[in-house]
Amino acid sequence: MRAVDLAVDALDGAARAGTATTASGSYTTPLFMPVGTRGAIKYLSAADYERIGAQIVLGNTYHLMLRPGAELIQTFGGLGSFAGWRGLTLTDSGGFQVFSLNPKVDDDGVTFKSTYDGSTVRFTPENAVRVQEQLGADIQMVLDQCPPLPSAPDVVRRALERTTAWAQRAKNAHTRPDQALFGIVQGGISEVMRAESAQRTVEIGFDGYGIGGLSVGETREQMLPALAAAIEHLPADRPRYLMGVGDPASLIEAVGLGVDQFDCVMQTRLGRHGTALTSSGRFQAKAARNAELDEPLDLECPCEVCARHSRGYIRHLLQVREPTASRLLSIHNISWTIDLMDRMRAAIHKGSFESMRRDLLAVWG
Repeated sequence: MRAVDLAVDALDGAARAGTATTASGSYTTPLFMPVGTRGAIKYLSAADYERIGAQIVLGNTYHLMLRPGAELIQTFGGLGSFAGWRGLTLTDSGGFQVFSLNPKVDDDGVTFKSTYDGSTVRFTPENAVRVQEQLGADIQMVLDQCPPLPSAPDVVRRALERTTAWAQRAKNAHTRPDQALFGIVQGGISEVMRAESAQRTVEIGFDGYGIGGLSVGETREQMLPALAAAIEHLPADRPRYLMGVGDPASLIEAVGLGVDQFDCVMQTRLGRHGTALTSSGRFQAKAARNAELDEPLDLECPCEVCARHSRGYIRHLLQVREPTASRLLSIHNISWTIDLMDRMRAAIHKGSFESMRRDLLAVWG
């Protein structure tokens, strides 16, 4: 068996519901994966992840290799054991840091400055694989180059070529058959380059396919045709992972095109700043009008926060800068998004996905 097998359980147009099986366990799709950058989702514990229904939690390779170090995490039995998390884990490659930290990039790899002590850190496709093998995630990502958007075509082309070359080097360096390795498709918003990148990455052969470099400055109207062009050339029996995307409108549009899994920091970032995701759109919990409201953040949400706490209480916590507010809003936002994915899955099985898509876009589009 491959490191990841995907069985599609139901189709509704291009939208698909499936079950992916890894060497360590299975997960159902469509799937939202919360991000635990430094080994934890901010303000949450592994017990929280289990309670709110997370299946895979992400870790950030760049941060974890610097603090506490991949070797130390390896002695604990890998990232999941280190964090006390019994579900599945995925580690990114450091590729987003290529985008966000403006390091020196050459054809061989990337040179960073540590955000912790300013020391020089060298990352190549090979040591990105080695570090992630030490971290022990169930799924690891190849090192890629993510160009900002908009970028000139020659910049996007150079990133595509490097990402393809690095993907082959990562595949050659990968030694753990129990750990899935996902390739990454680049190409900016060019449909031609997205299709080419997808074809070349599939030719190398991976357990699943990330689609990177989107939602980094382009509009949703620009993103979706590029995404569709990539998906057209990705195999149906492997997971398709749209990286770094988590707003409700983009989630349902991408699922409608055939994407299986997503990650994003938006849910917890909004929570820390007093914003809740709800069935009627973004809700500003700190607004004065909420002070006396004895009702949940979202009347339709089944999460533990909505079952127990009022808008008035959460607004009070925000007003007095009580960290519990960030925790409660983060739990709600992640739970709400996981429930949204579950409802998409149910709609695909029922053949009502398009109706759900129209209703959600009427609020979030």
